[in-house]
Amino acid sequence: MILFVCVSLKEIVKRGRDFSWPKPERCPRCGGNRLWGHGFVQALFDGCPGWVWLRRYRCPECRCVLRMRPAGYFKRFQASSDAIRASIAMRLESGRWLRSRSRSRQGHWLRSLSRKVCAWLGQGYSGRLLEGFDELMRKGEAPVTRRI
Repeated sequence: MILFVCVSLKEIVKRGRDFSWPKPERCPRCGGNRLWGHGFVQALFDGCPGWVWLRRYRCPECRCVLRMRPAGYFKRFQASSDAIRASIAMRLESGRWLRSRSRSRQGHWLRSLSRKVCAWLGQGYSGRLLEGFDELMRKGEAPVTRRI
């Protein structure tokens, strides 16, 4: 299970394993209050030169492993949600992709957003993809994932 925490990615990169992650008070799955440290896992993020160490905790009662992740990033995405939205906005407004990102990744985001907006919000949003992006974010859904 991934827990999104309001922390600075720059600070995590700077301190590595010595970064002081906030420990959850309770397990979100079972409500247990005995969470144990369960080591670290490496993850890649855009703009970082290498791997970033993310903290994990484990609930001994339900055996759930909690992986901490900086807020502002979707699960399994290296780019921030703001960067993804900026890329899509650039393409829709000017017809060009951002040069700072891979064209194939940006195309994947736009196609996934289009499919997800139509599936979740209906055909009425097909010409208003940025509004659809924002609406899906308000609903707590990652707008550019392939999962519908």
